[in-house]
Amino acid sequence: MSELTFLVLRIAFLVLLWLFVFGVVYALRSDMFGQGTRKPADGKGARAAGSPAAAGAAGAGAGAGLAAASAAATASKPKPRQQAAAPVASGRRHEAATIHNTTRLVITAGPKEGLEVPLGREPLTIGRSSDSTLVIRDDYTSSHHARLLLWNEDWMVQDLDSTNGTYLGGKRIASPTQITLGTPIKVGATTFELRR
Repeated sequence: MSELTFLVLRIAFLVLLWLFVFGVVYALRSDMFGQGTRKPADGKGARAAGSPAAAGAAGAGAGAGLAAASAAATASKPKPRQQAAAPVASGRRHEAATIHNTTRLVITAGPKEGLEVPLGREPLTIGRSSDSTLVIRDDYTSSHHARLLLWNEDWMVQDLDSTNGTYLGGKRIASPTQITLGTPIKVGATTFELRR
């Protein structure tokens, strides 16, 4: 092997090594401190045609009300990414999903098993960070992992770009998804459900 070939291989190896190091540092930073607010680029940020981003252009009143409620509940907290996807509602309405019947969140498995958190109308954030409404400290929970919020009188669960994902009824969610009473929600090593 010539010296020139050996030199090129060494430089390529160093470049790959540094790319790997930067990738690890970026992943650790985003997991510990959350990701900044993302701006959708030329309409590509919305995942669906009926997304809140698209609906916000047509009816800014509802979106502004939701944003104001979220801002009031998390005034001093760093903003996790703004979710652009529309809430996914099931084809039929479940009476059990409305706020009139949902009063509490009950942890059914995990480090805080048995804990009950009363629900109001404000969004409830879940994560390792001390500014979360429900603080869960385990190795599988991100600092800003998930959020529960009201959308048209239905409770929705939203994943906040967590590393390990949020699961509703055993399926990983990618956009805000409607919750029904008694459906297990898994965040890290903790499982909880909404109850009357």
